[in-house]
Amino acid sequence: MRTDAVSLRSVLAQISYPPVPIFELGPLRLSLHGLFAALGFIAGAWLASRLLERRGFDVAKYQSVLTWALVGSLIGARYFTAPAALLAGRGLAALHPFAGNFSIMGGFAGGILVGWYRMRKVGLPTLPVFDWSTFGLALGTVVGRIGDLFIVEHLGRATTVPWGYGVKPGYDLAPQHNALECTPAQAGPDGLCGVYHHVAAYDLIGAAILLGVLFLAVRRVRWRYGQLFSFWVVWYGLQRFVLDSLRYGSGDATIGPLTWNQLSGLAAAVGGAVLFWWLGRTQPEVSEEHDRSLGAEPTPAEAQPLAGEGDTR
Repeated sequence: MRTDAVSLRSVLAQISYPPVPIFELGPLRLSLHGLFAALGFIAGAWLASRLLERRGFDVAKYQSVLTWALVGSLIGARYFTAPAALLAGRGLAALHPFAGNFSIMGGFAGGILVGWYRMRKVGLPTLPVFDWSTFGLALGTVVGRIGDLFIVEHLGRATTVPWGYGVKPGYDLAPQHNALECTPAQAGPDGLCGVYHHVAAYDLIGAAILLGVLFLAVRRVRWRYGQLFSFWVVWYGLQRFVLDSLRYGSGDATIGPLTWNQLSGLAAAVGGAVLFWWLGRTQPEVSEEHDRSLGAEPTPAEAQPLAGEGDTR
């Protein structure tokens, strides 16, 4: 039986590649995680700006919003998990600005809150801007997660699924997974240190599907202002709730039987569902005419490939 189990594990563990470790450039320590997080923000900002421009909204004001949102996302990413760390007894170390956990959920929350504040200051209508920003949020997640794939971060529990990530002796994983590394002498009979769920890859795939669904929705479904954004909140909140169940016990901040990201993802999904329902009762259907009443400028028809959203004929 032991031989059969090892043989099955060897066959199933098909995904394995050497990570790109953190490297040094003079006094700096660089990681592809940070690089692709930055590229994800740029890609998402470009897509959202392009969509807003095609709808006739003031992109110059939106660029100001993005600058503020970037700062808010960095602060949110770092301090979103601080309450869980404090409850775990880590003391003032939980508040260190550069050490500790960074959360994509916190980055989204910080960026959205600060962006909302800045929109109100510069006079941009919040609901349509949030709606079109969801495309950027989804694309940014896809691009950002590529960095996690390169450095092999956010591995989950041990698994035997055929798409599990096989850790081989000598692999230099992301620092949070140092305990999963091994030497050739410590490897199992199959030559592996272990096989684990590649949660970052799952998150990338889920975000890519979400991006496609958003593009489909604006063409096929009648929707009201703010509902695209609330739909994104529900989808991604549930996605993180499910995926982070695979990471419990992997070093993430926890609250009882849930990781901090699970708890926040579930709360976001519930809040997003309530918001979706409320907006459906209080907001008008999206239209070019109503966009103009919110400050959008008329644009040539050929520059609006998304102008027919809501048309189900």
